[in-house]
Amino acid sequence: MKKVMRKVGAMLLAASMTVSLAACGSSKDESGSAKDSDGQITLTIWHQSVADTDPVKKIIEDSVEEYHELHPNITIEQDGVTGEQYKTKIKTAFAAGEAPDISYMFSGGSFVKPYIDASYLLPIDDYVSEDTLNSVLPGMLDGCTFDDKLYTLPTVTFLANLYCNTEMFEDAGAKIPTTWEELLDAIDKLNAAGYTPMILGEKDRWPGMYMYDIISARTAGNAGLEEAFGDPSKFNSKPFIEAAEKLQELVNAGAFNKNMMSMSYDEMVEGFAAGQAAMLYQANWVHPSIQAEDSPTNGKVSCIAFPVIKDGAGSITEFSGGSSDGYYINANCEHPKEAVEYLEYLSKKIGQVGYQQGAGLPCWDTTGVDTSGLTPLDTESAGLMETGTSYISWWDNILSSEDSETYKDLLAQLIGLQITPEQFCESMSKLSPSDFY
Repeated sequence: MKKVMRKVGAMLLAASMTVSLAACGSSKDESGSAKDSDGQITLTIWHQSVADTDPVKKIIEDSVEEYHELHPNITIEQDGVTGEQYKTKIKTAFAAGEAPDISYMFSGGSFVKPYIDASYLLPIDDYVSEDTLNSVLPGMLDGCTFDDKLYTLPTVTFLANLYCNTEMFEDAGAKIPTTWEELLDAIDKLNAAGYTPMILGEKDRWPGMYMYDIISARTAGNAGLEEAFGDPSKFNSKPFIEAAEKLQELVNAGAFNKNMMSMSYDEMVEGFAAGQAAMLYQANWVHPSIQAEDSPTNGKVSCIAFPVIKDGAGSITEFSGGSSDGYYINANCEHPKEAVEYLEYLSKKIGQVGYQQGAGLPCWDTTGVDTSGLTPLDTESAGLMETGTSYISWWDNILSSEDSETYKDLLAQLIGLQITPEQFCESMSKLSPSDFY
């Protein structure tokens, strides 16, 4: 089953996590669930939405109050810290048997999978309702499923799109591309009109990774990517060599800015928002920069699916991206039924309210949800999401930490024309099989 994960920092659990599962999540622990003699239940949840600028912070706070009103016998105690502090806190808590009933987990399998392998987290297949499952959009449960077992529910999601400055395209007489041939034609016309066709900030290495991720998805198809993650020898095959050739074809066609190897991600996004290039391939988290009131690109950008490649196995409805981070149930939670019911309530609330507030794209049916406040780009990106049939996460969430660095290093050399497509794919074939396929 396809795994869908957002870009997050990978962190493997230390050997200390081999502590006995029996010690984890007891009702006697300070962070575990408890049931008083009068039938009152207390559930604990840890998260990392603590910044006032994070819309999920208020959504969680509201959900705690609302859920208690709906279920007076259930009290939710929530606690949060952010970033690396949270990663350390949750790791230490599970190892010490003091983990909460419900834990926020980064969606990258390289983070959550070790907890699953250690049996610290509860499969929720036997608890989640059919109504809830039917409310989730197609494909959005893929990243919540490990070893054919459902462990969490999606909230909001992110999708990589090709952003096109329509004003520049019109001025250059170029067509918004839907095929590889149209993309190359647009690059030629944009160059001739004096525009930089596409901006890339490869100093941070992962933006270039997105380019190869999607090009190989067009040549090999997402199913072919899954096979290669499980058997890296398949990276040294025609679809992946062709994808490497296509990426170098863009470089040789003058698609990218000349300073791409020294430009950072932030400079790339700021540059596109300032009108320095006609195209940007990135995820929808760039919308605030592109649509800022004082941005030269505000109202001039459209987002589309990355063009298809003739005779490639991938389709226009296959995307990079997918469901984001989620909340997982402690395997030793004393009240799993009640914990999963709150998980259903919280996940759907984050998904629908978060979408309304521009925190991400919907993973849930939004019928009846007021979307009048969404920006045009949010609406366009959500429309693309609705057409999606398959999603593959950013590769540095799928590969091990070491292999992710190797991949990004090789890709920088490929983009810099320092190695051939054949050399690139030969080296990729020596990576370790992913745990997720």
